[in-house]
Amino acid sequence: MAGQDEKVISGKEVAQHNSRESCWIIVHGKVYDVTDFLDEHPGGSKIILKYAGKDATAEYDPIHPPDAITTHLPPEKHLGRVDPGTVEKVEVQITDQEKERQQRLANRPPLSEILNLHDFEYIARAVMPEKAWAYYSSAADDEITNRENHAAYHRIWWRPRILRDVTHVDFSTKILGHPTKMPLYITATALGKLGHPDGELNLTRAAAKHGVIQMIPTLASCSFDELVDNAKPGQVQFLQLYVNKDRSITEKFVRHAEQRGIKALFITVDAPQLGRREKDMRQKFDAEDPAEVTENKQQDKVDRSQGAARAISSFIDPGLDWKDIPWFQKITKMPLILKGVQCWEDALQAYDMGLAGVVLSNHGGRQLDFSRSGIEVLVEVVRELKKQRGLNFPNEKFQLFVDGGVRRANDVLKAIALGATAVGVGRPFLYAFSSYGFEGVDHALNILHDEFEMNMRLLGARNLKEVVPEMVDASSLQSHIVAVPGDRLYDSNYESMQHARLREVKSKM
Repeated sequence: MAGQDEKVISGKEVAQHNSRESCWIIVHGKVYDVTDFLDEHPGGSKIILKYAGKDATAEYDPIHPPDAITTHLPPEKHLGRVDPGTVEKVEVQITDQEKERQQRLANRPPLSEILNLHDFEYIARAVMPEKAWAYYSSAADDEITNRENHAAYHRIWWRPRILRDVTHVDFSTKILGHPTKMPLYITATALGKLGHPDGELNLTRAAAKHGVIQMIPTLASCSFDELVDNAKPGQVQFLQLYVNKDRSITEKFVRHAEQRGIKALFITVDAPQLGRREKDMRQKFDAEDPAEVTENKQQDKVDRSQGAARAISSFIDPGLDWKDIPWFQKITKMPLILKGVQCWEDALQAYDMGLAGVVLSNHGGRQLDFSRSGIEVLVEVVRELKKQRGLNFPNEKFQLFVDGGVRRANDVLKAIALGATAVGVGRPFLYAFSSYGFEGVDHALNILHDEFEMNMRLLGARNLKEVVPEMVDASSLQSHIVAVPGDRLYDSNYESMQHARLREVKSKM
C-alpha cells in the first residue's frame, strides 16, 4: 500500500496492540506488526516490547539504517500510516546517568582547545551514550589488530630532505581521477546517528567545504538519497557496498547509485561473517534485567552475541566469490575497488581481473584479529606487483588505498611515501561529530590540513610526488614485537577490555 490508497490507522487502535501476543509499533509515521519478529530481533524482544503500541522512531533511528524495517518485514506486516494527531507521546524518563552525560556535554572545552584528532576521541568517550561509544570503539576479539593498525605507523621513520624551497607546498591529488585537496577520504562507517542526530550528513557537509571525498556507507543512519541530495553540485561521493544475498537488491542499489552520480563502488570483501566485538556485545548483555532474563529463558532465545552490528548486517552474503566480479562489471560502469584486501596475492588477482584498485584494510580491526595493518600489507603489495607485473606505485590505472589506525597527517604521508594513492579515515571523524557535530568535523579537517602543510615542509617535499619511498625507513615494519615509542595520547584513549562481572539481582520483595 502506498500513497492515497494507504490505510490510515488511529493511534488509539495502535495502542491496543501492546503485548507479546500482538505487537504493533510506529516508525516514521508508519505502523508495523512486529509480533512474529520479536524473538528474531537481534537486540532482543525487550526493547521492542518497551515501545509496543507506541511510536518507536526515536529508539529506532540511531541504530538502524532508514530502510531496515521495510526490508526485513514482509509487506503484509506494513499496516499503513498512523493519524499523527492521535498518537500519544512516549514519556522518556531521563536517568541520573543521562543527566550526568548531558552535564559532561555542557562542559566540553571550546573547539579552539582541540589540538589533534586524539582530543576528539577523548571528548567523545566522555559525552557519548555508553552503547554508542561501545559500538564505535569496539573491535574483534582481543583487539590486537585494532591497536596494531595505529602502532604499525610507529615502526616507520622519516628520512627528510633539507635545503629545498618549501615556501609553497601542495598536498592535493586525485583519487580515481577526481580531485581532492588532501590525500585522504572520509571512509565508510555505519550508524552515524548513534553519535549525532544529523549522522553522516555532518560528513557530507564537511567534505564539501574542504574539497575531500566522502564514501557513503551501505549501513548509514541517513538514507543514501538524503546524503546525495545534500551534496553540493559537483561534489564527489563514493559508495561502500555490502553485497546482499539477494543479488536483485544489490543490482537495484548499484544502478541507482550510478544514476545518482556516485563515482566509484567500493565492494567490502572482508566481512563474510562479522567479527566478535566484545565491547559491543557486553553492552547488550548488561542492558538486560537479570531477573527478567532468568524468567524469560524460554521466550527470549535470540542470540545477541554480536551486539548492534548483527542487528544491521544479517543480509550480507557469505557466498561472495571472485566469480561474482564479472557480474559487477556488467551491471555498472563505475570503477570497482575491493575494500578489505589483506595480502598481495588477492591484490594481484584484483589487478588481473581489471579492477580499479584495492583498499588494504582489516575493517578497522573489527573482523579477524591478528590481521596485519594495511600499511604493512601495502609494502608487500607494492613489492610483489612490481615483481609480478612491472607496476610502479602510485599508479593511476590500479590504485592502492589504506585505512585503519590513522590519527595524524604524518601517518597519511607515510602511506603515500610507500605507494598509496590516498588513505581512508573513519573513526576520528565519528568522534569529531559525536562530540561537536559538523563543527567538529570541520575543525578536524582544518587540523589535518595544518599538519599536512607542516609535515610537507619539514620533509622537504613541495608536492606529493616528492614524498617518495627513499624518505622513509620501513625496515622494522614487519617486526611486530619491537620497542617502539608509546603514543601516550592514543594509549590514554584506549579503553581496556573488561571481564565478565558478577551480577546484582534485584530483589522482587
